[in-house]
Amino acid sequence: MKNFIIYKNTKIHFTSKGKGRVVVLLHGFLEDISMWKDIIPVLSKRYRIIAIDLLGHGKTDCIGYVHTMEDHAKMVRVVLQHLRLRKYFLIGHSMGGYIALAYAKMYPKTIKGLCLQNSTFYTDDDELKQVRLRANKMAQSNYKILVQMSFTNLFSKKSIPLFKKELKEALQIALKTQLQGYIASQEGMRIREDFTQFFANASFKKSIIIGNKDTVVKGDKLLEFTKKHQIKSYLFSNGHMSHIENKDELIVALQEFLR
Repeated sequence: MKNFIIYKNTKIHFTSKGKGRVVVLLHGFLEDISMWKDIIPVLSKRYRIIAIDLLGHGKTDCIGYVHTMEDHAKMVRVVLQHLRLRKYFLIGHSMGGYIALAYAKMYPKTIKGLCLQNSTFYTDDDELKQVRLRANKMAQSNYKILVQMSFTNLFSKKSIPLFKKELKEALQIALKTQLQGYIASQEGMRIREDFTQFFANASFKKSIIIGNKDTVVKGDKLLEFTKKHQIKSYLFSNGHMSHIENKDELIVALQEFLR
């Protein structure tokens, strides 16, 4: 089932499939709900799966020139209220994980569990903040080249020849992302808060999925944290795009998280 609602005079796109406990899927930066196309058919056999195109991505429009993680979270909240849903699991890939964290902090009583997929609760360090600023400047004149250059780095070197078709498809989706959506979410990620202590102390079920060759998320630091705080973690062999590079293992991990 495909649906749209209007939020702040802006069209928001989401889908709902299956019955049972509710699971909300939040895609990453330069992605849309199609990233879950191999995940939803499996999980929807036992759960009700809600997938949402985030602000400025997919079939959802922008609401401003900066989309903070809280802006995204407020939009997600309106969708879930529209569907009259009260409690749910959140699974967020990359930027979707940052948004899931913001959502859980804003609406803690609604959360049954939160899974960070190739994501982190740490804020950007100064170097990464500068990278995001430079990227937003470059995007205004060389958007296509910028996206093509950065996108390949999301996959491990081993994965690139193995998943040529999937990489090409994902890149085409990334290139369809609105320029305003790119800049607005980059700035939102740059200024996001640190959720380390919030995640450590949260009482809901928690899980982290890590790519051993992920160049975006620092896996070693996350693994050390999960051991210290007894949080369930999964270490996969490849890069940032576990829904492509380690799809079968990811499905098993998500099923275990939801049980």
